[in-house]
Amino acid sequence: MLFSLALFLAHWVRLHLTSWPFEKVIETFDQFVLLYILIVPGVPLVLESQGFYQRPIVCPRRTTFWLLLKGSLLITLGVIFAMFPFKLALSRSVIIFFGLIGFSLVWIKEEVLRIAYASKFGQLQIKKRVILAGTMEDNTQLKRELLFGQGSDLEIRAEIDLNKSKIEDLVNLLHEHSANGVIISSRHTIFGQIEKAIQACELEGVEAWLVADFLQTQISRTSFDDFYGKPVMVFRSTPEASWQGVIKQGIDVVCSGVLLVILFIPLLLVALAIRLTSPGPILFRQTRCGLNGRPFTMLKFRSMHSNAEQRKAELAFLNEMEGPVFKITNDPRITPIGRFLRKYSIDELPQLYNVLRGEMSLVGPRPLPVDEVKRFDDLAHRRRLSVKPGLTCLWQVSGRNEVRDFKDWVRLDLEYIDNWSLWLDLKILWWTIPAVLAGSGAK
Repeated sequence: MLFSLALFLAHWVRLHLTSWPFEKVIETFDQFVLLYILIVPGVPLVLESQGFYQRPIVCPRRTTFWLLLKGSLLITLGVIFAMFPFKLALSRSVIIFFGLIGFSLVWIKEEVLRIAYASKFGQLQIKKRVILAGTMEDNTQLKRELLFGQGSDLEIRAEIDLNKSKIEDLVNLLHEHSANGVIISSRHTIFGQIEKAIQACELEGVEAWLVADFLQTQISRTSFDDFYGKPVMVFRSTPEASWQGVIKQGIDVVCSGVLLVILFIPLLLVALAIRLTSPGPILFRQTRCGLNGRPFTMLKFRSMHSNAEQRKAELAFLNEMEGPVFKITNDPRITPIGRFLRKYSIDELPQLYNVLRGEMSLVGPRPLPVDEVKRFDDLAHRRRLSVKPGLTCLWQVSGRNEVRDFKDWVRLDLEYIDNWSLWLDLKILWWTIPAVLAGSGAK
């Protein structure tokens, strides 16, 4: 609602409080109404994707500021993208005011809530009175983590050792302390007692939280889901399905389609130049590994002589990369125009069609040929196949010409996967622009 109000206020401010002669003023607000089809459902989804609603009720201001700033920027970008299908002639100042006012209104709301939560009445509303249930060792460890972590909205009223006490003792503690939550440690607790404790909480109408840290993993993040009516634990070492992922796919389709239309004439000119300067096909087609290793045909403008694949074996001794990947700085197979195309990554542009088909993404680990993937000597390297391959990636904007070991390449890809967010994708796309203009293209 606040961002909806922000759009109206942005128009009002531009119309009544500013006077910029170089912009055309839209006199009526009617032309903006269509944007509410996007703003009303879209704003909560964007803020949700940034983790804004997953924050603790009382959290550091810098956390709120950063999450809200990222969300506001994405919302503003969404409005800009929506101008094209809605055919709106929004002035730049309205868009800027919309983002600033929306951010300010939500920030003011958060400050008001912070003051309210700090009051005695607010504390009574947000504080959860909980009982720790588990072995005394587990309870002590959990209490320490809650006191020094994110548990500021919890009030620990009592502790009980489930292995040594009866369930009736837990029920009595619930009554005595008017508790509205039980946190159960499961690492060293007998599962039969856990089941009885949860059943007792069900009868009392009290929430039971099971700390399921009895299985230790190295990189997987644990979540719970419903599997045909049965609760299951999910161990995931890749980004989970989310609205951020849906937005990412939408950006891939829209941007690749728009770029293919805009670049249609330049792409034809490049194709003509390749045809006139060297014999062979215009496009180079190669089978690469996509999502989860699924093969697909990747497209590139041909930058090498037509017999390049046949000469690969004889040039193997010049390979500069440690590992299964083949890279040569001054590859003799490259044509004169191909050297220019590769320097500025123009040869990669046909992959926009792969992005439009859903085989690739704008951002993701670069796809490798099937034969190179088969030569992986470390199965952990295959985790880079757990997301869609991309046109650009963290490796490409992190000094790709300096990477000599495939392990460093994979490390950057896994760093991207482990820290993926829509915001990270936008930053990589932004960093790609100067990398391409500087001519630090692929070898």
